[in-house]
Amino acid sequence: MPEGAPDTVEQHLDRVLRDLEPLPVFPQPLMDTLGLACAEDITAAVALPSFDNSAMDGYAVVAADVASASDEFPVHLPVVGEIGAGNAQLLALAPGTAAKIMTGAPVPTGADAIVPYEWTDRGVAQVSIRQAPQPGQHVRPAGEDVAIGDLVVERGTVLGPRHLGLLASIGRATVRSRPRPRVVILSTGSELREPGVPLGHDSIYDGNSFLLAAAARRAGAIAYRVGILPDQPEAFLTALDDQLVRADVVVTSGGVSQGDFDVVKEALAPKGVWFGPVAMQPGKPQGFGFVGEDNTPIFTLPGNPVSSYISFQLFVLPALRKMMGMTPWSRPVVPARLTHAVTSPPGRRQYLRGEYVVDGGTVTVSPVGGPGSHLVGDLASSNALVVIPEETTAIPAGTLVDVLPLDLDY
Repeated sequence: MPEGAPDTVEQHLDRVLRDLEPLPVFPQPLMDTLGLACAEDITAAVALPSFDNSAMDGYAVVAADVASASDEFPVHLPVVGEIGAGNAQLLALAPGTAAKIMTGAPVPTGADAIVPYEWTDRGVAQVSIRQAPQPGQHVRPAGEDVAIGDLVVERGTVLGPRHLGLLASIGRATVRSRPRPRVVILSTGSELREPGVPLGHDSIYDGNSFLLAAAARRAGAIAYRVGILPDQPEAFLTALDDQLVRADVVVTSGGVSQGDFDVVKEALAPKGVWFGPVAMQPGKPQGFGFVGEDNTPIFTLPGNPVSSYISFQLFVLPALRKMMGMTPWSRPVVPARLTHAVTSPPGRRQYLRGEYVVDGGTVTVSPVGGPGSHLVGDLASSNALVVIPEETTAIPAGTLVDVLPLDLDY
């Protein structure tokens, strides 16, 4: 049967996203949430600092007792104790005395300033103070950084190292968040071989599964790369059934077009998975649906590496971000000045590989290589996709164009 009118990129993305639900929220250990979206507003249950503490190694004093201290007329005070961080035995200080104190140690009640060692003779039983601190000087007051009840992390924040450091500092051991989706990657093709083994005259190395697994991991998911599957529908379905137990998402590459050995389409079309053309280049043949008892989403991507990778960026990545509770789902489009003229066939949205460069206030993009969907070397040399609208057939150099930067976090 002839193909119908191809879907637009937006129509296929809507097909993918409309029935996908975010993964359920549950408390996860703090380190496991790095790169995940926080699913709760977090307020501080303790203050930072939680007590007045010393910002210097020196002596805790009453500022009024040493207000007259100078090099010519130092003030002498008896040293009544020593206060270490985590070893504070002296809790209060009487006027007219001093206590040796370490950085981070709690300031005793009654003291209101710290005299750094450099202003003293570092005496043990008695200290000679040559410079007067101001009241409150070198004291970190309780709650100066974070007060009890402060909102420290908002719901939806993607947690980075600085957030985790803050959360640990206020005593949080777990954070409610959505887990990383488990993505199973299946490569089909009797011609494929694992890297490192000899090639036959009609075989090629399987780069797609590594490309897609790495892209899934880069997106924050857990990637399971499954071995190569031959062009046999029964073998494909058996492997798929075996993998569904550990899959939140399945991604396949190859076997989705109009060939005699398009095993994925042959195996899954009878099970209700949609297959059809999308008005884009590369990546025209696409498939998407749900399989298994748990209705696991499955993306069936084209076999050419560039097509497969661009399809991942446009359709799989937004799905993973939605499942993880991250926004925006799709990569933001940014403007850039085209350095060289390009052409494009009408009727399909072209995604050209490009080199995106920000140089001061100038943002440019240069086409990399040709439009062929097999040119993986050019793909590796690019860091962006130049988006050419469906009915645009030529764009001169110097034109402002839409670009999808591939290596920018968002």
